[in-house]
Amino acid sequence: MELNSRQEKILKIVKQHGPITGSKIAEQLSLTRATLRPDLAILTMSGYLDARPRVGYFYTGKEPAEVLTNKIRNILVRDVQSLPIVIKEDTSIYEAIVKMFLEDVGTLYAIDEDKDLVGVISRKDLLKGTMGKNDIERAPVSIIMTRRPHITTCYPNDLLIYAANQLIEKQIDSIPVIDKDADKDIVIGRITKTNITKVFVNLME
Repeated sequence: MELNSRQEKILKIVKQHGPITGSKIAEQLSLTRATLRPDLAILTMSGYLDARPRVGYFYTGKEPAEVLTNKIRNILVRDVQSLPIVIKEDTSIYEAIVKMFLEDVGTLYAIDEDKDLVGVISRKDLLKGTMGKNDIERAPVSIIMTRRPHITTCYPNDLLIYAANQLIEKQIDSIPVIDKDADKDIVIGRITKTNITKVFVNLME
């Protein structure tokens, strides 16, 4: 995050005189406390400053790169997951192709009658299904999908960096986010390369 000139001045004052109250900072800049409030909030939320009641603001000692790294390391899967696109395992290959096209996604998740995750269908799986001798309007996706234990999953409270590493290591496009319900894995979200790219763009902006 790029700081504006006033925020840079605030940081300099806090480095030299901290801990220091917001009123004292405003006094040194010949501004009102209300005028500085948004800048102090940004600097605090960004990790540059910390504040304690009746003590004031003090510099955390963190550099911009370190602040960004710490933010990334603390993001959870649930903070950025998107809605999953789920189909039944007896859905035909043709219907799955149409579903993937209409939803504009690269991966579908197959569930059984109990809504338990049983398979993952990628573009590559569907391509293989159409290249074989299958009657794609009749053949179910269950014959081409990736099954357990070869499915990589994650949980809402997992760190996003863990999910990102799984995408890289397994060379896959998305990971289903699951919630345990008794002995079933219920799909409640998905993490994709696009989700992760958006996080980096938002943090940089």
